[in-house]
Amino acid sequence: MTSSNTKIVLFNYGGGMRGLIPAHIMCRIEEETGLNMSDMVDIFAGPSTGAILNAALNVPSEADPAKPKYKARHMVRFYEREGERIFPADRFRDFRGFVHDFNNRTMRIGQLQKLLRHGHYSPSHLAKCLTDLYGDTVLSQSIRSLVVPLYNIDGGQLKAAQEPGEDQNTPVHTQNNFIDGGGHAVWLKHMQLPKNQKPTPHVKMRDAILASCAAPTYFPCHHFTATDPVRGHTREYSGIDGSIFDNPCVSYHGAIQQHLQPNTKTIMIMLGTGHTLRSFKKDDWNRFGGLGVVDPSNDLPLINILFHATESALIESFSQTLGKNLYNFNKSMVTGIGAENTPNTSIDDASPENFVRLKTFAEEIIEENRHRFETVCNLLVKNYENREKPKNRSLWQRIRFFKK
Repeated sequence: MTSSNTKIVLFNYGGGMRGLIPAHIMCRIEEETGLNMSDMVDIFAGPSTGAILNAALNVPSEADPAKPKYKARHMVRFYEREGERIFPADRFRDFRGFVHDFNNRTMRIGQLQKLLRHGHYSPSHLAKCLTDLYGDTVLSQSIRSLVVPLYNIDGGQLKAAQEPGEDQNTPVHTQNNFIDGGGHAVWLKHMQLPKNQKPTPHVKMRDAILASCAAPTYFPCHHFTATDPVRGHTREYSGIDGSIFDNPCVSYHGAIQQHLQPNTKTIMIMLGTGHTLRSFKKDDWNRFGGLGVVDPSNDLPLINILFHATESALIESFSQTLGKNLYNFNKSMVTGIGAENTPNTSIDDASPENFVRLKTFAEEIIEENRHRFETVCNLLVKNYENREKPKNRSLWQRIRFFKK
């Protein structure tokens, strides 16, 4: 059961086109409950493709700013319509990226670098799609609390952390273990909670999401600015994919918990995009060599491990923290590789055939967790009702006053 001191957090994972999986699950939730996700969820969190979904479901409608412009079914259509524009078919992208890296290490031929286009997809397609989706909506206009993670690779604007009384000439500043000039994790947040102590930075939604989606080897980093609305300070960011560091455990402890009252009951719903982390025998791993562990033809084994390592280290402790209030909807894609209906583990497969497989995969997750799915739908509806009670009570009190 939920009460007035309950907060429901929805965490959507990253995963490119595999974002269709949580989109389909949320579509089913909205069908079952008859409500929008923003009617029922208090805090939306998650990186990359999860951030695309979270932000879109919180864009206010022009007709009624308290209601969302999009439902989850609109996001299903978004991925299916825009997928091939964001990830156009390119059989030689990985090869160009490999040759580009080889050129940078050895020959450094400028013309070759231009021809190879760094092996990235063009960000212009994704930028156009997100501009169409969000328009000029800014982060502070989000209907509910929204947490957008990204990693800022350029720490040039960081202030030097300094202990009280510390010598200005100390080469390494020790406060909070930050070293001036390095990259750092960033959560751009709009928090509608009693303990929110910081104003929402003025930043366009599309910029925050573009940075959170800039997956290494797929898109270049996204450069943008955000302004402190109180002090007027503007900070520059060069952001890459928030999945570099963000997961439900880190997001809860690093970005969300500080805004919750001590007696708050937190329920977290985690919607996955398929487990894709493989295990390796020692001989297979050693055979990769120095470059093989980051080679796309090997499915980027080291990068995948780095993306998942923190969560694997924290998930047991995190599960104990939230206990029965943690609801995870996900399953492995790796165990089904080669089967007829198994989706492609790649994040850039925007083929119609893969769309069908991703929908089937989402339906399998729901059916394999049917009881938990129904429990979550009931919790979400109760949370909506608890949120609406004060409004209805106020209306009833006004009616009684006028009757007198």
